Amino acid sequence: MTNILLFDEINKVAVTNHASEKKLPGDLAMWIFIVMELTVFAIFFIAFAVTQRIQSEMFIEGRATLNASIGLFCTLALIVSSYYVALAVEAVKKGKNFVASRRLILALLSATVYLVLKLSEYTTLVGLGYDLSTNTFYTLYFFITGFHFMHVLLGMIILAYMGLKARKDSYIPTDSNGFEAGASYWHMVDLVWIIVFFLIYIIH
Repeated sequence: MTNILLFDEINKVAVTNHASEKKLPGDLAMWIFIVMELTVFAIFFIAFAVTQRIQSEMFIEGRATLNASIGLFCTLALIVSSYYVALAVEAVKKGKNFVASRRLILALLSATVYLVLKLSEYTTLVGLGYDLSTNTFYTLYFFITGFHFMHVLLGMIILAYMGLKARKDSYIPTDSNGFEAGASYWHMVDLVWIIVFFLIYIIH
């Protein structure tokens, strides 16, 4: 009888551990928000792809005015930033809040590189006379990248807040949902930009 009860307890622990391993990082509210944001971006991407098929020459000419190198370096900057955010999550789970805060500073610095590069590209295009009203390509380009730019700014505010809390040693390894939620949002921002980069700068 004792062996049966012990076996049942072991099974319960195994099921609990298995369920926790499959748990999404962060909290449900953040994932609902992420799905909603991804849906909006998906609509923009579909609109861009469909319009490109209809007005291919305009899009080829418009894409030629973009600097693919800037797009690539923006991509690398956000990937590096996401890497440091992932390292910060790992540090929080080990109870190393101060280490996490330093890694978030590096993530923010990398994200700042993205901001500077994107603003320089906007400045160059506007200086050449291209803006939202030039044609459909630039309308979609500025709208999609501008919308993403705002998400980067929001994400940086979230990361800065997380960094301040980590510096105050506010996170504990057994309850890091808030930290993981912010990190998940930032990874979403990174993923969306990778799609933007290939869709707008690369794919013809």
